Amino acid sequence: MKEAIVVSSLDDARVRPYGSLTEAQLRSKAHADDALFIAESPKVIRVALDAGMQPVSLLCERRHLEGDAADIVQRLPDEVPVYTGERQLLARLTGYTLTRGVLCAMRRPQPPDLQTVCRDARRIAVIHSVCDTTNIGAIFRSAAALGIDAVLLTPDSCDPLNRRAVRVSMGSVFLVPWTWLPEDDCLGALRRQGFKTAALALTPGAIAISDPVLKTEPRLALIMGTEGDGLPHRTIDEADYTVIIPMHHGVDSLNVAAAAAVAFWELAISAPLRENRELQKLE
Repeated sequence: MKEAIVVSSLDDARVRPYGSLTEAQLRSKAHADDALFIAESPKVIRVALDAGMQPVSLLCERRHLEGDAADIVQRLPDEVPVYTGERQLLARLTGYTLTRGVLCAMRRPQPPDLQTVCRDARRIAVIHSVCDTTNIGAIFRSAAALGIDAVLLTPDSCDPLNRRAVRVSMGSVFLVPWTWLPEDDCLGALRRQGFKTAALALTPGAIAISDPVLKTEPRLALIMGTEGDGLPHRTIDEADYTVIIPMHHGVDSLNVAAAAAVAFWELAISAPLRENRELQKLE
C-alpha cells in the first residue's frame, strides 16, 4: 500500500490547496494546466476518477487510509502523494471538521467549446447569473439524474467546480458536459447551435411547462435565472417561449434548483426515445 506522508504543521506548503488557497487562487494559476479544484468525500472522488479527472494529491484522516479511502489510495498513480494527519489538525487546516475525512486536489480540466458540448444534445439547461453554489450543485445533480444532455452557464454564474458545488452535486458536475456561454448574445449563440429557447419566468402570457408544444421541439434550451431577480427582461423578450410552472396555495415560485428539477422531469427526452434515435442512426 502507498505510504502516506504525515502532515504535522499548518504551514506545510504541500497541503496549501486544501486550506490556505481560496477558490479564486485555485483557479488562477500562472498556467492553466496548474489550476486545481477540490473534490470532497470518497463517493465524489470516485465519481471524479471514473470520469477521468486527474488527481494531484489526496488528504485524509489517518483512520481512512485503510477504511473509506483504501480503494481510492490504490487507484492513485504512484507519483500522486497521499497526505494524512490527526483529525484536529486537518480540521484547523481546512477550516472545518471533515465529515467524510477525505479530500482530493485534482487538475482543473479545460471546458470544451460550445459546439462540442451542443453537437449531440437535444435538451440543455442554461444557467443565467446563478451565483449560489448550493443551487449550482443541485441543478447539476438534477440534470444528470433526469436526462439533460448538457449545461451551459453565463460567465457571471458560479463555477461548477467550486468545492461546495461539487459536493452538493455528488459528483454530477463530472457526468454532464458543460461549458461557458459567450458574455454577449447568449441566445444568439444557442440559436446558431440549432436550439429553440424557453425562458422560465413569471410573466403574463407564459405557457405552462406541460404545454405539448415544448415537447415537439427537437432541440430545446431551458433558461433559468436567479431566485430573486429572475432572468433579464431582454432574455425573456428574445426567447422563443416563456414558460411557467403553475403554482398553488398562493406560492409564487420555486427555488431555482427545485424549478430546474421540475422542468427537467417534464421536458427531458426519455431514455426509450434516446435509444430509438441511436438505433435509427445505426440502421
